[in-house]
Amino acid sequence: MTSRRFPRISTWTSSKCPVRDAKPVTVLGIDPGTAVTGYGVVRKEGRHPLTLIECGVIRTRPRDDLARRLAEIHDGVAELIRRHQPSVLSIEDIFYARNVRTTVVLGHARGVILLAGVQAGLDIHEYPPAEIKKAVAGTGAATKLQIQFMVMRLLRLKSAPQPADAADGVAAALAFALMPELPKLEPVRFA
Repeated sequence: MTSRRFPRISTWTSSKCPVRDAKPVTVLGIDPGTAVTGYGVVRKEGRHPLTLIECGVIRTRPRDDLARRLAEIHDGVAELIRRHQPSVLSIEDIFYARNVRTTVVLGHARGVILLAGVQAGLDIHEYPPAEIKKAVAGTGAATKLQIQFMVMRLLRLKSAPQPADAADGVAAALAFALMPELPKLEPVRFA
């Protein structure tokens, strides 16, 4: 009879809690758009409350051609990465609009944002809009006002980030920061 090796099982105590012992993480959250790209930079330090470092929008000129607007978005995101040194980029995944052109153009904007993140060596996480809303407000059908309110509450702010696109960027960062940190399991090989 051959013996099988099973992974050793260890107990989990509060002293081994991954959240308590976690190193600080800075997350850059992005709500992509070609006219207005919202962003938020959030810091997560173990069990300490989340901290909003900066939020705002990258605006492009509507009269510029698409290539120029995409370059401005890329340069703006690259500048945010250089300035804040995040380790994670959390970006809203593409949604499918009724207008196919809108979806394709939004895909271009996401592409240059993802490029900036990859060039900086960031850990990239993409979340569908409903998942971001659910992480922040508890429901995937939350309105913009509900998202702004919950961002304000979660970060203990006196007022909600303005404009709404900035709050959406912060919500994308919070989606990563609020996800449970589950330990990764090593694959088991049976002989």
